[in-house]
Amino acid sequence: MKACQEKYQGSDDPIFKERAVLIKEERADLVKHHLWVLWTDYFKPEHVEKYPDLHEKFWKATKAAGDSKKSVDPSQGQQLLDAVDEISKIFWETKAA
Repeated sequence: MKACQEKYQGSDDPIFKERAVLIKEERADLVKHHLWVLWTDYFKPEHVEKYPDLHEKFWKATKAAGDSKKSVDPSQGQQLLDAVDEISKIFWETKAA
């Protein structure tokens, strides 16, 4: 998202900007899909016990992905990256266990 938002901001070409928005929105939907798959298919009740804020992290990341569809601000894209990174850390901690 962030890269698409940055490319959008850096261009004066209206056709390029339109394509950047389409790609950004498509990727935002993919992020939401992958978050949902992780939440429903990978994480188990014992993970939530160990990481009590896991549900909140997923909620925030999913909301940030939805916000990415509406925004061309790279700082918003960074918020999404940060939210996904928090979940990624927990994922890899549970994978290693």
